[in-house]
Amino acid sequence: MRLRFGNLLRGLGLGLALVAFSAPAAYAAKCGNTSAGFSQWVKQAKKDAKAKGFSQRTINATLGNVSYRKKTIQLDRNQRSFKLSLNQFMKKRGAATIVKKGKQYKKRHRALFNSIEKRYGVPPGVLLAIWGMETGFGGFLGNEDTISALATLAYDCRRSAFFTRELYAAMTIVQQGQMSRKQMRGAAHGELGQTQFLPSSYVKYAVDGDRNGSRNLISSKADALASTANYLRGHGWKKGRGYQPGQANYRAIQAWNAASVYQQAIAIIAAKIDS
Repeated sequence: MRLRFGNLLRGLGLGLALVAFSAPAAYAAKCGNTSAGFSQWVKQAKKDAKAKGFSQRTINATLGNVSYRKKTIQLDRNQRSFKLSLNQFMKKRGAATIVKKGKQYKKRHRALFNSIEKRYGVPPGVLLAIWGMETGFGGFLGNEDTISALATLAYDCRRSAFFTRELYAAMTIVQQGQMSRKQMRGAAHGELGQTQFLPSSYVKYAVDGDRNGSRNLISSKADALASTANYLRGHGWKKGRGYQPGQANYRAIQAWNAASVYQQAIAIIAAKIDS
């Protein structure tokens, strides 16, 4: 669900989570389009986070050591692959390889996928298409400091309100003890885990797929895949209904990523894996 761009706002029902995602317009730190004002923004962001109910410990662990990420801004301004034709996009993303490996993973982890489909109604092909498209089946999750990436995008004026919510969500994950700042590394827009959840989706839809008492979308494929199925169900997925364009479940795929070529690629790859 990379911000590529599909995850617009994806809970736990905890008061802090609700506070953290509310009233972005009231965010007092002033945005900017260069690095010049970032340090001043961080100072005000700490005050705003305190007012939102975050502990000083969480603020220190997150906003206490952030940096302006030029790479994040460059990638945010240069998402060219979504302007490709469907065929070009499929080739660029290695669709044929994803299908081949997806079939292998489907067979290798049959019990896991059967269990997930029974609970959430999402067939293996869809989950494997997303898993393969997002991180090459967990091969590369990204190594960016999530908090710095999100702080940079929250400061940047282009989508400040959106990424302010995501920054608060990431801070909520830290405060709840689900993940430490050190563990929170991922893609350039703050996406986390094997299927690249934005933090707000992590808070709302992450589940304990392997039933070990934690929700670890980074190192547990069971947690990541079950959480992805839970996300799709939360966005209207209906068991046994089709997922190609024009069919009932395609809308849930559209919720995953707003780019049309990405949505179509998921549906095509998934159908080939499920065939």
